[in-house]
Amino acid sequence: MRGKLWTRLAPFISKRHASTSQTSLSSSSSSCSVINPWLFVGLGNPGEKYQCTRHNVGFDMIDMFAQSQGISLTRHPFKALFGEGMVEGVPVLLAKPQTYMNLSGESVGPLAAYYKLPLNRILVAFDDMDLPCGVLRLQPKGGYGRHNGVKSLIYHFRKNREFGRLRIGIGRPPGQMDPKAFVLQKFNKTGRERIDSAIEEGVEILKLVVTKGLTEAARSSNVDQKYKHLTTHDMQLPNSASKIAI
Repeated sequence: MRGKLWTRLAPFISKRHASTSQTSLSSSSSSCSVINPWLFVGLGNPGEKYQCTRHNVGFDMIDMFAQSQGISLTRHPFKALFGEGMVEGVPVLLAKPQTYMNLSGESVGPLAAYYKLPLNRILVAFDDMDLPCGVLRLQPKGGYGRHNGVKSLIYHFRKNREFGRLRIGIGRPPGQMDPKAFVLQKFNKTGRERIDSAIEEGVEILKLVVTKGLTEAARSSNVDQKYKHLTTHDMQLPNSASKIAI
């Protein structure tokens, strides 16, 4: 069930993943360096009516990364679209939970447990209203703020918050607009352009996470992102033609 890649990963997985029949391996074999897989998760809602909405930028990030690496995403037993591949010699797993946003942990929790991944090898991409549209922020841990998808992950990780986040800024709703309606809208033209550009930058950030580690990737990428798009009101105005009823 773990797919063809899992067989190819066997030489890289630590001894706690190996069968008891491998205990007779020589000490020289056990001293080989371990390469733990990365699990990159994008949060969003399944279904055509949610495509290209603000709440689905996590899905968009994983789609673009998968495309850039030639990784195909197919349905997986853990309620997710799932793909696996190698990036710069490092095994990478990709997932888009299909549970709807607020239940994302029902997919990601069992998936991470099945592959026996430590939380510091999991990174989640999701929309964030506390960042200007198109600004990215990479963090090794944190809370959930007002994001119910991340809240669900924390719950299914037994309240552990020690997993990485790639926050994708979508800006704040204008005026007194309901945030729930705001996140289910599509971007206006300016906002879409900034998000598309940010997703391309996010792909490079994810590649940097794989090659340099999350801490080093955050140190370099967060400085570059800090002063992007200082004026944000122009892309936060709602596009009446793209409103979605909820």
